[in-house]
Amino acid sequence: MKKIWDIFWRFLALGCVSFGGPAAHIGYFRTTFVERLQWLDEAAYARLIALSQFLPGPGSSQIGFAIGLRRGGLYGSAAAFLGFTIPSFVLMYLLAVGMPGHNPNVYFTSVVFGLKLMAVIIVADATLSMFHSFCKERLSIGIAAFTATFLLILPSIWSQMTLLAIAAVIGSMYGKPQETEASGQSRFRWIPLALFFILFFGSPFLSFISSWGSLFADFYQAGSLVFGGGHVVLPLLQELLAETISTDRFLLGYAAAQAVPGPMFSLAAFLGSELTEESKLIGALLATAGIFLPGFLLVISLQGAWETLAARPGISGAAWGINAAVVGLLMTVLYRPVFISAVSTPVEMALVILGFFALRTMKIPIVALVMVFAGIGLFLRG
Repeated sequence: MKKIWDIFWRFLALGCVSFGGPAAHIGYFRTTFVERLQWLDEAAYARLIALSQFLPGPGSSQIGFAIGLRRGGLYGSAAAFLGFTIPSFVLMYLLAVGMPGHNPNVYFTSVVFGLKLMAVIIVADATLSMFHSFCKERLSIGIAAFTATFLLILPSIWSQMTLLAIAAVIGSMYGKPQETEASGQSRFRWIPLALFFILFFGSPFLSFISSWGSLFADFYQAGSLVFGGGHVVLPLLQELLAETISTDRFLLGYAAAQAVPGPMFSLAAFLGSELTEESKLIGALLATAGIFLPGFLLVISLQGAWETLAARPGISGAAWGINAAVVGLLMTVLYRPVFISAVSTPVEMALVILGFFALRTMKIPIVALVMVFAGIGLFLRG
């Protein structure tokens, strides 16, 4: 138990200070667990990063979960997840229960206005970064462009799922993935893999049992389909929850998820509370469990065999195609709902441009920009 508690406290400390999103989290983990503590070497850490890119789910949290799994087994993985997630979960839950949801006053609407502008900047930065990373060839650029065009014309969750599947097939046949070496290790854990598919296909039936089951099912489905990390959960959740939560509240939660340390998937705690009238804490817990669980079941199932699988051109090619389609997804959501719900005047567009410059070029911390744009909202609309 001493080792398990050590894992928990290490990740809790990181969960309190890991601002900046998934890319920054990867850096925090490397500094702590590769350089300082030497829990694993550079090659093993690189393989965990590759695994998190291939699987759906919260990329940086999956890396932390896998580190805990290597260090302390299933108890260690649970300790890593809880430690890294608790700070952001608590902050997002307090935001949901502490900010008014109906008939908001002028100060609240002013802050929402500023944070919606901030959300435009964040999604634009993520889209550009992922375009540079995943769209380097003519085919990958074409996949991204076709995905964005199709979804702008026919937006739906089923369109997104179909396009991701098509991109995976195209990538497996014609993609240009990076070459990797196999380690000879090949061991699946079939029980968690079977549980993943049972819940994926069976969770929609929970909607007929109770509202709690419906809430868990929606977030489990979203967590099962998100390739590319926290930013990509935005279009999936927006589509799933469009009829049950307002765009303003959704974007408030999304912007707040940028400002708190830890995983962006903690947005689920905010949304789960928003969607629950009776016990908001239970709603937050169910939504959070639902969105994180599929990615973690897959990590437990596939981590032992990943080195062998990653060396197969078909598998790495499918991931290449999916990553390109994800860029198209982000292009779509950048326009709708993020841009069209936030920017309507030249002044607002100018603020977005300046904020993008501050984030992209001047490297201003995201938490500082969130505070600045909340203040801008109060100044312009308060």
